[in-house]
This record gives sequence, structure tokens and C-alpha cells, in this order.
Amino acid sequence: MFKVMHWVMVTRSQILVDLLNTRWPQQFLVKIHNVTPDNIIDNFTENRVNLVLIDLSSVDIQKAYQIQKKLEKERSGARVVFLHYPKQVDAGFLVQSNITAGVFYSGASLDTIGSGMDKIVKGLTSIPDEFNQQYLHNVATNEEPDSLTIREREVLQVLRSGSTNIDIANELFVSESTIKTHLYRAFRKIGVSSRGQAIAWAQMNMHEVIQ
Repeated sequence: MFKVMHWVMVTRSQILVDLLNTRWPQQFLVKIHNVTPDNIIDNFTENRVNLVLIDLSSVDIQKAYQIQKKLEKERSGARVVFLHYPKQVDAGFLVQSNITAGVFYSGASLDTIGSGMDKIVKGLTSIPDEFNQQYLHNVATNEEPDSLTIREREVLQVLRSGSTNIDIANELFVSESTIKTHLYRAFRKIGVSSRGQAIAWAQMNMHEVIQ
């Protein structure tokens, strides 16, 4: 007997859920559970979830990041797929090699997504090449990671959560202009040009400090 997989669909769009339910349960032998972004973790109490699909057309990017981090900490084994990923927004920090299984851009056809999901079901990933190239670039430009000062590392550590400059300044008890200076210097040292790229770099290269 085949084992039915359990997937969670995080979205506010019932139309999307209905559309996927017309194809995927038979195609992938899966049961899809629809939840809102606010109660996703509660859905893990009854079933072992293999995959979490996050609809970025109805879920805020920062919320999606928080969901993925919480899953990574509390539910080892469940992987994440992003649907309707926006090309025009720098959200590369969402893609984490240890938990992100798939990224599908807005406008991708159901056939394209279905082909990618077939790879994911087999234990592979379906992530656009540009993400892998960006990670390679980040690693290649980080030839001297120890060149970051202690304060620059502290700033990048706080930045990982998506905090604003004012939030970082308040947490580290310094001025916002000081944070801007630290970020400017840190960006140059690690070879990035945006906050999203810096967060992605920090996620890959800095261990989270547990207090």
C-alpha cells in the first residue's frame, strides 16, 4: 500500500487551494491541508507533514521568512516550497539550502510547477539557477570572513531577522547613522549590495546566537 504524504498549503486564496486539489492529490498521492499564516504550526499536531507550500501572493515575505525559520527550528524534516515568488522583489534571503525545496515565480504555469514538484517529491530541489549562482558569488567574495569587526557581525546577526535600521540601533543601543555605517562597511567586506543579499549571506555563513 502506498503511503499518502501530507502537505500544508499556507495561503489566503481558497481558489488556489481548490485548483491544486483538482490535480495534486492524484498526481502525487498527497493530502493537502490549507492553513492561514497565523496558525500553521498548529497543523503539525495531527499529521506528519512532508512539505509546506507558501503562497507569496497572499503571504507577506517577512511572514514567510518567519514561518520557514520556525519550521526549521521546531519541525525538522519538513521542506518548504515558495509559490508566486516575485521577481521584482529582492527576497533571496528566503531561499535556504537546508530547508527550501522549491521556488516558482509568479506566472509559472501549473505544468511547470507540476514538473518541479515531481522532482521535489523524489527528494531533489527545484530552484532557479540564479539563486545557486548568487550563493556561489557570496561564498567566493567572502575570502576573509574574519575581516568583519565584532560590531559588524552583531549588526548582521540582528539583520538576519529582517529588522530595520532603527530596530537594530535600539537593540544595540547605538544611533541609526552608526548602524548605516556598519552595514555599509559590512556589505563591502562580504561582497553584497542589498539587504536581501546580506541576509542571505548571514543565513549561510553565521550561526545563530542562542541566548
